[in-house]
Amino acid sequence: MDRIVFQVTVQDMAAFAERLKTLRESRKLTQTRLAELIGVNSRAYNRWERGTFVPQLDTLVKIADVLNVTLDELTGRTTTVHEPAVHNAKLYALLREVDALPDTDQQALIILMDSLVKRAKMDRVLAT
Repeated sequence: MDRIVFQVTVQDMAAFAERLKTLRESRKLTQTRLAELIGVNSRAYNRWERGTFVPQLDTLVKIADVLNVTLDELTGRTTTVHEPAVHNAKLYALLREVDALPDTDQQALIILMDSLVKRAKMDRVLAT
């Protein structure tokens, strides 16, 4: 079986490190908090932002999920979209404010919103 080998240059590592830092900061996350969210040691994460190491593919997927970007955006293959598309202006304004809330409050809102979405889906199913 042939094995695919990716060659990563120092320039690639530096560009990835800078992009990772920019994305993290744009989401107002500390290195420690992002490391917690993806389940890695904060020292390991720090090495990625310094450009001394590159995360494994499964970890890149976790980082992309947490930062709400695609792998192409994370790796620099496409331009990063910094803001999620929310069409309701009032909801968008609230979303920007919610981003500044503590994690516990954000988690409570996630639970509430998830239950509302599930209820709406159930109502649609029952109406059919």
